[in-house]
Amino acid sequence: MNTDFEILKRLYNDYTKKYVKKIIVSVFFTLLLAGSTSSVAYLLDPAIKQLFIKQEKNLILVIPGLIILAFTIKAASLYIAKVIMIGVAVDVTKDIQFDVFSSILNADTKLIENKHSGQFISNISNDVGMITNLVSTGILNLFKDSLTLIGLLSVMFYQNWKLSLFAIIMIPIASIAAKSLGKRIGKVTNQQMRKAGILNSYLMEILKNHKLAKIFQRENYEQDRANKMIEDLKETSQKISVVFIRPSPIMEVLTGIMIAILIYISAILISNNELEVSNFFSFLAAMMLAYQPVRSLATLNIAIQQGLSGARSVLPLIDHVPEIKNKENAKDLIVDKGEIDFEKINFNYIKKGSTVLNSVNLNIPGKKMTSLVGLSGAGKSTILNLIPRFYDADTGDIKIDNQSIYNSSIYSLRKNISLVSQDTTLFDDTIFNNIAYANLDASKDDVREAAEYSFASEFIEKLPDKYDTIIGENGIRLSGGEKQRLSIARAILKKSPIILLDEATSSLDAETESKIQKAISFLTKGRTSIVIAHRLSTILNSDVIYVIDKGQVIDSGKHDDLVKTSNTYKNFYEKQIKRS
Repeated sequence: MNTDFEILKRLYNDYTKKYVKKIIVSVFFTLLLAGSTSSVAYLLDPAIKQLFIKQEKNLILVIPGLIILAFTIKAASLYIAKVIMIGVAVDVTKDIQFDVFSSILNADTKLIENKHSGQFISNISNDVGMITNLVSTGILNLFKDSLTLIGLLSVMFYQNWKLSLFAIIMIPIASIAAKSLGKRIGKVTNQQMRKAGILNSYLMEILKNHKLAKIFQRENYEQDRANKMIEDLKETSQKISVVFIRPSPIMEVLTGIMIAILIYISAILISNNELEVSNFFSFLAAMMLAYQPVRSLATLNIAIQQGLSGARSVLPLIDHVPEIKNKENAKDLIVDKGEIDFEKINFNYIKKGSTVLNSVNLNIPGKKMTSLVGLSGAGKSTILNLIPRFYDADTGDIKIDNQSIYNSSIYSLRKNISLVSQDTTLFDDTIFNNIAYANLDASKDDVREAAEYSFASEFIEKLPDKYDTIIGENGIRLSGGEKQRLSIARAILKKSPIILLDEATSSLDAETESKIQKAISFLTKGRTSIVIAHRLSTILNSDVIYVIDKGQVIDSGKHDDLVKTSNTYKNFYEKQIKRS
């Protein structure tokens, strides 16, 4: 991983540089803040000397008025500076979150499937929050407190340089303490981010599987698990909070010691006529006001370490370069017949793992139905996933109408493919928008027509809000058959020449399956269709059936031929006849 300096430089160049003008304006107001704070301390000198000692009545309103003005400028400057930096912070947050989201959206399927979605949510919320806190609060405090400290030190040296030299000893002591605390906070923050990600992942699992927990009466078990995770996160958060407040008692003790010694030294200087009482009170006020910026600067390293920890989690995700991408000079895929050829395809999900596909050769005729049959884990779904390049084969080639998909642009490839899976994916949106997702320019008539051909209109028209019905997260308010019909309607609307059907009719009742079969017949008519079917009855009329076993094609042909020539296929068929 890059050094701390390189990470900070990257954050500046990519996310902060564009807002430099706003930051400069904020710095201007921090200058006013520093000047007004310093003037408050300075004004105590003439206030005591002119009003209390000399009792000059002509200044009795002037000096208090100047003090009120100084505090007003201080308050207004601080407010404006913070408002500007809040604006910078939300802009930087938006930029980083958008980059993280874009990276996730364009990432390889392998990356998405190998990391729990809760971890991504933690990245985009918790980790990004730490980075923006560094960029906004860190920058503001750096300028605000540094300039204020310089102003107050100037007042202190103006009043008495001897006392000032002694007083500034506390600054390096505070810096040493902050450095050690910063290292500690970096380690604890990494633990907090990891545990927050685990808790997010667990929460998503519970929300998704809440019915399972209820039916198996695992509420107490899950509460115990949740309590342990929340307790772990609480302990880590508590450690961070404790580390944050550690500078306070240190600074309080240092300040007490400093004031006691300064009073002692000042008493000697006053008795020797080397220091006036008014100078001392002005100096003391400046030193007391300097306490806050010194403490803030002492804890600045903690915010930096937290921001760096967040950046170490987020930046690699932003920098992720997909393995599946267009080659240079990739051409648009032109689909005519839609004939697909697998040529000696080898594939493993994990490097050096067991072979999923081993030298697979397939010829899938254009504008016809081809079916894949085999035991679970034989490699059928993997074959489907390779066609739209959700994964890339390790070796071999896949061609559509004699054009390698690896030499074609990914956009043009996927534009020509529709997928209907048993794991129907829908958005928490209206029925209309879920169907229209396939073609955002589709008219209402186009969507309604697709719904009619998929038999989805049968249940849509019975709903109170019809096509404007919100279906809930992943269509939770719909039955399995209804969700499947929406998925088919979406594929119909896309009108792509290649259709992939992965167990599209599994786990449905006979009547619903009959309707979905009719919808699929319309969807696949005149199109290249590749079907994985749980029930062989749905693929009896396929033009070609491939029997897949342990990542290899062991038989192929039509149904009638395979019953006679393939023992594996014959066993599948006879077992299903007995079940029915």
